[in-house]
Amino acid sequence: MYYQSDTYRAHSSIGYLVRRGASLMRTQVEAAFAGRGLTFMQWAALLLLRDHPAYTASDLCRELHHDSGALTRLLDQLETRALISRERRSTDRRLVMLVLLPAGRSLMESLLPLVVERMNEAVSVFTPAEVDTLTNLLERLITRLEVTEDDRSLLLSRIAK
Repeated sequence: MYYQSDTYRAHSSIGYLVRRGASLMRTQVEAAFAGRGLTFMQWAALLLLRDHPAYTASDLCRELHHDSGALTRLLDQLETRALISRERRSTDRRLVMLVLLPAGRSLMESLLPLVVERMNEAVSVFTPAEVDTLTNLLERLITRLEVTEDDRSLLLSRIAK
């Protein structure tokens, strides 16, 4: 065990450090979006639709950690501007898929260099190998945290055997 109750401190915990780093990076990227006609959160939704075209509003809520009401307003704004469309699945009319439209892709991609520049500035204190290591470690942490409680119980029972 790495952490101990008697020595645990907030400012050295992985959770705090990851959240603080993400918050600082988001603040810098949001500043770059000022006056560009799109918020960072709107841009992030467009990026996710580009990378995973089979998204629903629920999928985006989970990915963006956004509440459903705020995300609905965000999607309404993007749809009004003809950047996305909502399309019902022909096989299941209850399911509404979000589709990135060409104007949305174009706008998202035009702002991509701003995000890339800020991300490169953030990691400029690391070597490329260190960035790869950090990325790998964070991906492993996220994979571990995504394991459900049922999966965890099953995994622990297999380890115990």
